Amino acid sequence: MKIVQTPDAPLPGGHYSQAIVHGGLVYVSGQLPIDPETRERGRGSIREQTELVLSNLAAILEAAGSRRDRVLKVTIYISDISLWDQVNEVYAQFFREHRPARAVVPTRELHYGVLIELDAIAAVAEQM
Repeated sequence: MKIVQTPDAPLPGGHYSQAIVHGGLVYVSGQLPIDPETRERGRGSIREQTELVLSNLAAILEAAGSRRDRVLKVTIYISDISLWDQVNEVYAQFFREHRPARAVVPTRELHYGVLIELDAIAAVAEQM
């Protein structure tokens, strides 16, 4: 088991790792829209927050030896289901032709009042 930690994504604020690699899989912890440099949370529109959580996901995947086209499953939590269309547009641009399995969970509120959180499971990238 390998613990993943990169300064290119928000450092954990609690007792958890950004990700764990085990058995050829990367388990990425829930990512909030937190800027890894400034630690600013939940700034901007749902589109901007979605771009930030996906950017944080990409940084963690890279640090874990994976990449976005190796993502198997994503769970997305949004504070209001009416935001889904905008989230889906940004998500589709991020993943392009790749279509991981996905669940969307509407919830009343998320930590720090942010609009989105996501977690993911990915395969470790194959050696070139």
